[in-house]
Amino acid sequence: MVRLIQNEWIKIFKRPGTYVMIGLLILMAGVFAGFTKYDESKQKEIQNWQQVVKAENAAYEQQLKEVSNLSKDRKEYLQGQIKVNEYRIEHNVPANTKTNVFSFIEEGSDLLSFAGLFMIIIAAGIVASEYTWGTIKLLLIRPISRTNILFSKYAAVFLFGLFMISVLFLVSALIGVVLFGTSGESVHLAYEGGKVVEQSMILYLLKIYLLKSVDVFMLAAMAFMISAVFRSSSLAIGISLFLLFIGTNATMIIAMKYEWAKYLLFANTNLLQFENGQTLVDGMTLSFSITVLAVYYIIFQLLAFVTFAKRDVAA
Repeated sequence: MVRLIQNEWIKIFKRPGTYVMIGLLILMAGVFAGFTKYDESKQKEIQNWQQVVKAENAAYEQQLKEVSNLSKDRKEYLQGQIKVNEYRIEHNVPANTKTNVFSFIEEGSDLLSFAGLFMIIIAAGIVASEYTWGTIKLLLIRPISRTNILFSKYAAVFLFGLFMISVLFLVSALIGVVLFGTSGESVHLAYEGGKVVEQSMILYLLKIYLLKSVDVFMLAAMAFMISAVFRSSSLAIGISLFLLFIGTNATMIIAMKYEWAKYLLFANTNLLQFENGQTLVDGMTLSFSITVLAVYYIIFQLLAFVTFAKRDVAA
């Protein structure tokens, strides 16, 4: 099995387009850093971070008083942020008033959608291309089960996604150190269990990247399924990219009128909604979303593996 995965990995990196995708991701991180640095240079430097924190708390308290339709989760989030800011002032833990390496890495997580785009392209073509190039017969007549063959392809896609996310994280860290330095807040404050706790900034950033990567891996699984079922990379890429950029907004519109929208895929892919208390549908929980995502994931994999196993080699 390991050898099969290695072969698929080699196939991915034999394509010139793979290096183009890596280069584009690095370029986008650099451009994003340039814009961030330029924008920051135009802003006045804030010396008194305590005043900024107090102003934030005033805004949070005003929102709690004046907005009547706040959900329970959102209220708890705002109350937690007030406690965090009070902890900052009491224990003299400065808040960032300008970008540093850690805040830039967090902001750079917005580029994960581009990493996901490249992962989708690989997932959409890894099976369909075998039919396009006519190599599928040579692949399936080997004394290896079809399940193992397809699993090795999906494992290669999954590892490629992890690789692209790691590249983004490391490049963002390198650029952040060079352009913004390491001074500033080095711990993350969170409100958990009724008290403020200090967390490792690295672990916090890894959690952010993990939560933001969920929709990427789910769409890649969908693209992989479409590639295996319909043997069309263009169809897989088209549908997956359309849903990547439109799916969440369309789900939000549906959720405004119908509660059953919480069962849709894109109502659950953004797990950060449970961090800031802004769930798409009131009553949704993290365990509920994970369960829904697991069901969709299993369906995608079953369709891919069952179809691939039963398909005629001569097809």
